[in-house]
Amino acid sequence: MKRGKSKFVVANTTSTAWGGRRRGGQRAPLSPNMLSTTPPPPQSSLPPSAGEKQDGSSDVEGNLEVVSLLAPSAHAIGFGAKINDNDRHPAASREGEGRRGRRPPVLRGGRSEARTGCRLGITRKNFGRVMMALAVDVSRFEGVPMAPPDPILGVSEAFKADQNDLKLNLGVGAYRTEELQPYVLNVVKKAETLMLEKGENKEYLPIEGLAAFNKATAELLFGADNPVLKQGRVATLQSLSGTGSLRLAAAFIQRYFPEAKVLISSPTWGNHKNIFNDAKVPWSEYRYYDPKTVGLDFEGMIADIQAAPDGSFVLLHGCAHNPTGIDPTPEQWEKIADVIQEKKHMPFFDVAYQGFASGSLDEDASSVRLFVQRGLEVFVAQSYSKNLGLYAERIGAINVVCSTPEVANRVKSQLKRLARPMYSNPPIHGARIVANVVGDPTMFGEWKQEMEEMAGRIKNVRQKLYDSLSAKDNSGKDWSFILRQIGMFSYTGLNKTQSDNMTDKWHIYMTKDGRISLAGLSLAKCEYLADAIIDSFHNVS
Repeated sequence: MKRGKSKFVVANTTSTAWGGRRRGGQRAPLSPNMLSTTPPPPQSSLPPSAGEKQDGSSDVEGNLEVVSLLAPSAHAIGFGAKINDNDRHPAASREGEGRRGRRPPVLRGGRSEARTGCRLGITRKNFGRVMMALAVDVSRFEGVPMAPPDPILGVSEAFKADQNDLKLNLGVGAYRTEELQPYVLNVVKKAETLMLEKGENKEYLPIEGLAAFNKATAELLFGADNPVLKQGRVATLQSLSGTGSLRLAAAFIQRYFPEAKVLISSPTWGNHKNIFNDAKVPWSEYRYYDPKTVGLDFEGMIADIQAAPDGSFVLLHGCAHNPTGIDPTPEQWEKIADVIQEKKHMPFFDVAYQGFASGSLDEDASSVRLFVQRGLEVFVAQSYSKNLGLYAERIGAINVVCSTPEVANRVKSQLKRLARPMYSNPPIHGARIVANVVGDPTMFGEWKQEMEEMAGRIKNVRQKLYDSLSAKDNSGKDWSFILRQIGMFSYTGLNKTQSDNMTDKWHIYMTKDGRISLAGLSLAKCEYLADAIIDSFHNVS
């Protein structure tokens, strides 16, 4: 396929000075001047005044004035700040008083002994300026508000606090057994045993990660015989699962495509917007979900992608769209690729469920491979949280398919440069697990079998939920959309008020957009869930 000029006009990073710590490897001590409201004069220009010793300490008999913290404009006064005469303590502002007579008690003194949390502060006049910091007990963090609970992870916190025996946690996308227990894959246990037997060390990885992992993950995604791999046109960096990979790519977009906008499906995974907001990358939404059909709004999706400015980034879910579970058909993927190619957009795939959606690694990667086959440059973020159950290992990768090997090398160098100040280098444990599983034919076969079993259990739960809803609901509502969805989630169509009823009345915890995780549901609980959905749908407006 003929390839055009690359969009990646970036410089190669051949060497980078990362800097060091000051003063012989130690950080410089914090200075009291950090509390100043105005900058202090250099210490060398501050001659000691009456009562002050050369070492910065102070005698009580020096030229001191006691200032109450209640003084309205002396709330947070530091070195070099001026105090209004009207704000001083009355006892200290009367002419001549407090100088020859009895002084108020002094809480230490001297420029070098400023303390926070004190009830009294001491100020010293020096050439008309206040040189002593006024101590306060008001926190510097008074302006920091309480953050709202995370819309997904906060669900689990609420679930743990619920003491009801019937409670169900269908919020977080984590696989559970039929007994609703976390599951560690047998092949993962084997890989870890092998690692222990080898006695491998815990040395730092390079910035780009474990070489064996990067090779394995790229081959899983694109296919081992894909020309883009043989030609060296893919820049792959191990990163911190899907979230870290997306965040690293977002930083790259912000730096090298500052005028570009990212298009995100409506709805999408709850953290996508957070990631691009944090990276200061502007985004807008394209239509995806049609509430009337509880299906894909394909015409709206195509229209919005066509209307976007040329050269936009289009974030696509490679398979098992989160939260809807609604994927385009192969024919629809072809049309999406046509429009993106026509508009010179950059496809950006989030692949979090390869092999976990259909049970087939190749089938779940078909959308990505279609775009690569057309000769497009592509971003792809990967995660192994779901398909290998490595949730806590934070193992994933960012892949960038480029037009030439030279461009791929430059892109990789800049991704490494961005990763260095973010997290320096990635963790090794999960990377070795993936590399061992994929690199060993026996374990690789066992992994594919376990993935099929996990995907199969979710499909069985999906079918049972549909059967229970159809049998219990006498309204004639068509619940078949549940069967047309794929992956670990089902988008029920319940609104926020109805979702609240699911939690408040039925103790079923879910996200407020109506998404439920079928991976956290057992066959035994399907009828109870069906009762809750029917009640919430028909009896709550």
